[in-house]
Amino acid sequence: MQIQTPDWVKHAVFYQIFPDRFSKGGQPLQRILNYVPPEAWDDPPTLQGYKGGDLWGVIDRLDYLQDLGINAIYFTPVFQSASNHRYHTHDYYQVDPLLGGNIALEKLLDAAHKREIKVVLDGVFNHASRGFFFFHDILENGPYSPWLDWFQIQGWPLSAYDGSKPANYVSWTDNRALPTFNHANPAVREYIMEIAEYWLKVGIDGWRLDVPFEITVPGFWQEFRDRVKAINPDAYIVGEVWRDAREWLDGTQFDGVMNYLFTAPTIAFVAGDRVDIAQVEDRSYDPYPPLFAPEYAQKIQELLALYPWEIQLTQLNLLDSHDTARVISIAQGDKPSVELCTMLLLTFPGAPSIYYGDEVGLVGALDPDSRRGFPNEALWDQEILAYHRKLIALRHAHPALRTGDYTILFAERLLYVFARRLGEDVVIVAINAGTEPIHQVIPEVGAKLQRSPDRLLYGNAEATWQGQELTLTLSARSGLILG
Repeated sequence: MQIQTPDWVKHAVFYQIFPDRFSKGGQPLQRILNYVPPEAWDDPPTLQGYKGGDLWGVIDRLDYLQDLGINAIYFTPVFQSASNHRYHTHDYYQVDPLLGGNIALEKLLDAAHKREIKVVLDGVFNHASRGFFFFHDILENGPYSPWLDWFQIQGWPLSAYDGSKPANYVSWTDNRALPTFNHANPAVREYIMEIAEYWLKVGIDGWRLDVPFEITVPGFWQEFRDRVKAINPDAYIVGEVWRDAREWLDGTQFDGVMNYLFTAPTIAFVAGDRVDIAQVEDRSYDPYPPLFAPEYAQKIQELLALYPWEIQLTQLNLLDSHDTARVISIAQGDKPSVELCTMLLLTFPGAPSIYYGDEVGLVGALDPDSRRGFPNEALWDQEILAYHRKLIALRHAHPALRTGDYTILFAERLLYVFARRLGEDVVIVAINAGTEPIHQVIPEVGAKLQRSPDRLLYGNAEATWQGQELTLTLSARSGLILG
């Protein structure tokens, strides 16, 4: 079977937005919501508090995102919910009124698409919430509810709130706020498929699927793909799978996954012993212990051999997300770690994803701290913003950085060098993750690449050629890009 994935994803730079925390809009249609008291925008976030960001505010910042070089947005959930993160879905057909309602999403889609920016929504289809109509009906009517077989009821009475009593229904990770759907029920299956189809018809460009590995009913995700692609063959389907995802990346289900198998070794190599173990040890990825360049090269080679190339090009690569601490905080404030990780992110096969605020130096430990309000411009780290802009522009300018092959040229101690190549476009990337300057001769590079790129595209370093031999001089904790 020939695997087909959306071509636009291979050329996308994503920006992940947590809607309550990115931007407040000034939409007059929402005046009634002015009476909802939010937390102060710049105060540390809490688990339950709202800060008042909305989709109107995202519309206001689309010019900023376009100027940054972003051409795709992934939103964490936007549907009606009684939680600031909105993974507790009440109504899959209604955008939360605190975010501006359905009209705000429709206006956002129009404005984004005019700028050629794609929009991907978060699909939370493993579980709903206690406030979801069908489950709430069971809470009200008990065994007389017609929706009993939409969930997995185990006994009576149900205890949806009192933790001292058995919940008597299956919930995600035993969180009784999140009752799990009975996906073996054809009505539930059809309901979820129709939600996916509905929002594609409204105009979204794809779905990010929350914990899809929890849905194990045979054929579920194959049918999901068939029905999504029937509406829009170019729609992107990306799953939240933190580890080996071959089971879902056979061409019949997802186009890619959130590529934490890239995230973990990249942080372990670049940040090394700077990694704050407390920020990563209970997550589903392992950015520790520190890696030397040969170990990093091995991890990358294994990753690139794991999936078909067509899938590699539509993986969603990331350094952090709403589910992790931010990389700058993982590295305990070490800015060179952030820059070198960002270099590796923007030059790796697949679609890079930048978590809102990373590009201006926003810090954040594990959630809820990693979900802070996007800072006022006066607080932006302009140096971090500048190199994000430059690296994103380089990715857009060089086809090799998007769809070119990936060849490791050198990996010793803490120096890692690789090339991306597509036809005559050849780019060489070198990372010195060590604390000492490096002067290194790399033999036969020109012969391997059939090119000798010598123009410094990024970095403050020296690169000289003598025949097929490349000599690099890099200061400590620095990188370069040649083209």
